[in-house]
Amino acid sequence: MRLLKGEAGKTGLSFFFPVAHSPSRQLRAQEPEMLQDVTSPLLREASPCVLETERLTLRRPTLADVKAIARLANDRRIAENSRRLPHPYSQDDAVSLVRGMAHERRDMAFLIEHNFVAIGMVGINWRDQETPELGYWLGTDHWGQGFATEAVRAAIDYSFEETEHELLHAGARVCNPASRNVLEKCGFQWTGVELHRFEALRSSSPVDCFRLSRGVWSSLKSWARSTRREP
Repeated sequence: MRLLKGEAGKTGLSFFFPVAHSPSRQLRAQEPEMLQDVTSPLLREASPCVLETERLTLRRPTLADVKAIARLANDRRIAENSRRLPHPYSQDDAVSLVRGMAHERRDMAFLIEHNFVAIGMVGINWRDQETPELGYWLGTDHWGQGFATEAVRAAIDYSFEETEHELLHAGARVCNPASRNVLEKCGFQWTGVELHRFEALRSSSPVDCFRLSRGVWSSLKSWARSTRREP
């Protein structure tokens, strides 16, 4: 896995994993705060590392990315398969996500870029310290091209290499075979079906639950791994 630490995120982009969002569900017309209105520590902390795979770059999102994040995430097809992703998804939601991740030391959220264009997000959520959970989503224009598997593998490598946890959990709606296929290709093993609430649906839906152990991950490290470069 190619890892560059301490780099600032790329800007000027025309966004996984919904870790944080605005408490208000009403769309507002005003633009989010300008970058110059945000202190520089927030911007610096937003991108502690960059992961690079054969085709993708994974980095922390910054406030310069909120328009791209909102444009991609504001799609019911995505929201209905992401437990905590609201719909509609506004720029205010994206601002809350970026700010939350800038100050969060445990959760990992990466903007996925292909040819310097944002295509989705992937990350690890630590709400339950015993069961960190992987999540991801891609903009619909980028489905079916193998990007999800490539990004998820990079996030898995980073998670196991940078932390000491032994298990990683993930889930996919039972009506979402494409997402289940991604998890299975990455070594996740099915553990059963549970009901989980989806914010966009405003109701619960059956979810196929999976887990990946450090031992299984280690045995599968022959997959086309991302590369790491120290600064």
